[in-house]
Amino acid sequence: MAYDVVVIGSGPGGYVCAIKAAQLGMKVAVVEKRQTYGGTCLNIGCIPSKALLHASEVFHHAAHGMADLGVEVGAPTLNLSKMMAHKDATVKSNVEGVSFLFKKNKIDGLQGTGKILGAGKVQVTNDAGEVQVLETRNIVIATGSDVAGIPGVAVEIDEKVIVSSTGGIALEKVPAKMIVVGGGVIGLELGSVWSRLGAKVTVVEYLDTILGGMDGEVSKQFQRILAKQGMEFNLGAKVTGVLKSGDGAKVTFEPVKGGEAQTLDADVVLVATGRKPYTSGLGLEEAGVALDNRGRVEIDGHYRTNVAGIYAIGDVVKGPMLAHKAEDEGVALAEILAGQHGHVNYDVIPGVVYTQPEVASVGKTEEELKAAGVAYKVGKFPFTANGRARAMLASDGFVKVLADKDTDRVLGVHIIGLGAGEMIHEAAVLMEFGGSSEDLGRTCHAHPTMSEAVKEAALATFFKPLHM
Repeated sequence: MAYDVVVIGSGPGGYVCAIKAAQLGMKVAVVEKRQTYGGTCLNIGCIPSKALLHASEVFHHAAHGMADLGVEVGAPTLNLSKMMAHKDATVKSNVEGVSFLFKKNKIDGLQGTGKILGAGKVQVTNDAGEVQVLETRNIVIATGSDVAGIPGVAVEIDEKVIVSSTGGIALEKVPAKMIVVGGGVIGLELGSVWSRLGAKVTVVEYLDTILGGMDGEVSKQFQRILAKQGMEFNLGAKVTGVLKSGDGAKVTFEPVKGGEAQTLDADVVLVATGRKPYTSGLGLEEAGVALDNRGRVEIDGHYRTNVAGIYAIGDVVKGPMLAHKAEDEGVALAEILAGQHGHVNYDVIPGVVYTQPEVASVGKTEEELKAAGVAYKVGKFPFTANGRARAMLASDGFVKVLADKDTDRVLGVHIIGLGAGEMIHEAAVLMEFGGSSEDLGRTCHAHPTMSEAVKEAALATFFKPLHM
């Protein structure tokens, strides 16, 4: 059977691209090497980690956050196996949801490893070794990313003692001591899960700040909040070794700027140093598909590779490795293949760290605006001055708005606070339509809400806040 589109990979980019293409009238097949759809995100990434983040937050709140509200209960008991069962049930529900959507949209799902034989041909090999070749007008590479490891350091990840994010969401007991190598989103999210459940968590990060490209002011306050919660940080530290030792492991690191090496012991070491594009076994070299110097599939502004009829989206191409970025690319590509004008605005892609409190941002950071020589103005508002935040004992954090000095157009918004991941989207909508801080500040917000802090930060940007 010939297809209009064959998508290799069923993660957020792949399955959304497939659904949109089917909705636009195309005959679509999806090739997935796992037994279930959804890719890393739904199976071992975004979804299970959020289930554990929420469950661990509830546990910690029961132990430490309820008495001040007049709710007095005994010390909570952790049933880790039941918490993991909740995570697994969440994953099952989500991957079954994708399977349902494939059936609803008459998409053929094929289990097996996909390999591109050339323009218009995809070979699928299932677990039994059976091979079939699909013929198609268009091929979409949506194979996502894999654990990157530690550059220059040989690490044997066994997913029991030395773990990646995959093992980090499936530990059988709470470690007494955990070392997280990498102070990015994945490391801080999973580190905060185990910290709340009772582990002593130490983060070792190569850079001088956590969260890499986040706004510097946000990063500093966020680190202070996490330190107050009990996490420890070794920044500007280069890891030179991660080795098993007895029932645990040892991590050796030295100051990036020079100095004596240190070695720390841990029951579990989480390697969370980022991800790399997954292109292994796809036959890209044989098919003549070009990769860039970082191993990503090279594409043009319409997601086309250098080989006619072969396209790529998501983590395997340039840009932030975010599920929603991949989804939007999937929609845009499907529209392009249907003869429409698909487009993604890469200047308005929000990012969220799902800790407690959450960190969310969209657009430019203050450091990026300075580096680009853009004249800007800043407005900030703390949640300590927000009535709803006080009522919920959730006054950590602030909202920060960055706008063009001359036009007042909002260029970036950064939030630390309870529900920041939900609040960031009014900023994204505003920026998508080229709105100003005055537009946002003059928009009526319900009282009392956490979102009033967003309005107040906007007021502070173009004139003055009212409640500070």
